Amino acid sequence: MRSPLLWTLIASAVLLCGVGGWLLTDPATSRSEALKTAGLAGGAVVALYALWLNDRRRRVEEARQTIEQQRHDVDRERISDERFAKSVELLGHEADQVRVGALHALAGLARTRPEYRQTVLDVLCSYLRRPFTHGRYGGSRHDGTPEEERELQVRLTAQRLIRDLLPPSDVDGPGPDLDLTGAVLEYFDLSHRRIGGLLLRHASLYSSTNLSGCVFTGQAYFTAAGTGPGRLVGVFRCRNTAFLDRAWFSGTEFSEWATFSDTTFAGRTTFKGAKFAKDVMFDGASFADSAEVQLPEGWQLEPGYGGYTAVRS
Repeated sequence: MRSPLLWTLIASAVLLCGVGGWLLTDPATSRSEALKTAGLAGGAVVALYALWLNDRRRRVEEARQTIEQQRHDVDRERISDERFAKSVELLGHEADQVRVGALHALAGLARTRPEYRQTVLDVLCSYLRRPFTHGRYGGSRHDGTPEEERELQVRLTAQRLIRDLLPPSDVDGPGPDLDLTGAVLEYFDLSHRRIGGLLLRHASLYSSTNLSGCVFTGQAYFTAAGTGPGRLVGVFRCRNTAFLDRAWFSGTEFSEWATFSDTTFAGRTTFKGAKFAKDVMFDGASFADSAEVQLPEGWQLEPGYGGYTAVRS
């Protein structure tokens, strides 16, 4: 097969001779004009070939860059998967500092690869669902063992990383889901974060819990959760929070004061069977539906604009 360049040169020469010869037969055309016009015609063929060749080189270069990018993406995904698997494996290491490092590695992966965020959050929640106890979780003032203290620091790190990976409450769209069923948590703080669904069924919440300013776009279940005395009083802060879907506090036990002031309950809500050992605040709280809401003694619902408002009875 002859090369395109050879065919281009042949076509250019033929056109040069053909046009030149045809123009030379015209008495009104001078010899110089005929040669000039024929040269332009032949040169146009060469110019067209040069344009085609440049376009071909550009497409080849683009294809090469696409292949390199795909290869880079595959390598990056493979490295990320290996990094994820290794970090999960290190969560079972005996040394607490290694487990902390693994938690930070997972969080770093979620920051650089957003598609890993929900998976990393699931792993962090899974770590917090592991059985754990501490010497002062039963109301005792005795310190925990050194092993319990080290594990507590690892768990507090996991809690902080969960909060850091959640988007701020003022962004749009659904938030990530958190499954902390039966988890043992201390100083649990998700304030001013946007969360999808939250499962805290049968969770143990020690010291303080802060959900103020949160936006829950999915269903939130606190069924049979308890705010134990722990190291400090187990206060529960849920001020100026928005529950856009179901909020279930049936059987939840609050060992200290709790506040739901200025909180919006836009979905089905219940406090049936909830126990409040100390004062609870519902001032400014609004409810979309009163059918299943059972507020503690001292509070009642009154019809308001677009729903119901909690007031002291």
